[in-house]
Amino acid sequence: MKRRHPTLLFLLLALGLIVIGGMAFSFGNSASSQTPNQNVNSNRGRPSRTAIQLPKPTPTPETAEDPQDIVKIDTDLVKIDALVMQKNTARIVGGLNREDFLLYEDGTKQEITHFSTDQLPLSVMLLIDRGSSRECCPKGACLDAYNDQMHHAAREALDRLKQVDEVAVVTYHTKTDLIQPFTTNRILLEEALNRIPAQTEAGGHCLNTVFDYAAKYMMRASNPAGRRVIIVITGFTRWFDCPHSPSGKSAALAIYESGTVVCAIIPKGVEQTLENGNMIALSRLFKVAGLDYMDIQTLANETGGEVLADEPKKLETTFQTLIDHLRSRYNLAFVSTNKNRDGTTRKLKLDVTPAIQSSKGKLVIKARRSYIAPRS
Repeated sequence: MKRRHPTLLFLLLALGLIVIGGMAFSFGNSASSQTPNQNVNSNRGRPSRTAIQLPKPTPTPETAEDPQDIVKIDTDLVKIDALVMQKNTARIVGGLNREDFLLYEDGTKQEITHFSTDQLPLSVMLLIDRGSSRECCPKGACLDAYNDQMHHAAREALDRLKQVDEVAVVTYHTKTDLIQPFTTNRILLEEALNRIPAQTEAGGHCLNTVFDYAAKYMMRASNPAGRRVIIVITGFTRWFDCPHSPSGKSAALAIYESGTVVCAIIPKGVEQTLENGNMIALSRLFKVAGLDYMDIQTLANETGGEVLADEPKKLETTFQTLIDHLRSRYNLAFVSTNKNRDGTTRKLKLDVTPAIQSSKGKLVIKARRSYIAPRS
């Protein structure tokens, strides 16, 4: 079958026409009925006209704690997930202890008060891109990131999670749909993966909409002290902000405040790579014109996550590698020496001691780079 690759010039002209019309990348109403409230806590049970009723969390022993304990967990204790790998081989470095790590906030050394490996339960949100590929691929089928191979890979990978780990399934294009609320029931998850809808014939890949939703919905995780992870399945790692939704900057800030690690699985094919590269080039060009966008790689870098890409036939192994990496992360936490509740962004730097660097060689540490200080 003959391949048809759109030229970058064609995309520039097409996007220019859309921009002139005042609705850049507006494929319908991106603020669909699936967008949650801006303030989940204060408006619980009273959604606005453009909001849905988020499912109420099932009471558990963890959520039945004293409210003061939960506030302390959420505001005072800063949690960090860290993946340590050898730079040259990408092999996981295990067996490290609390004393092997050095942690700094805005250049000031902090005391690591909590430390563990694979002991805290995971709350995973699986975000599956169902946006149309017709705007970039005339035949409309070359950019389906969730095909049969990805379906099988996701199912096999999720089976590697612990029974206490919960998973929610979400699909997105110009709107966001919650397919399966958080559950530990693997049968429900299998059924959810089986009913993922087909790609839309007309719809964007609204990252600002879905990440804003995900950040808010993540607050519904059953264990407030657990680890929070978003895994995105998509062919586009970057997309312009869709209108009628919170901005990409606002959505990113919400992700950072939630303490969630962002990861992604990208099927790597010729068309996939070309079109994603074209979108990256377009975003750079139109950034000058004031068109904002979200970038999954940036979210992953800032939260300590990973973006893994591979050929479709290798996706099962790639997905399993990601899950294994989540299971191999070190879980650290600290209480900042800066007691000001000013809502500022504070830079974090996690390193290992010189002795570990000397014995293990050059290391790569993937961990969150900042956090938002609590507000009074």
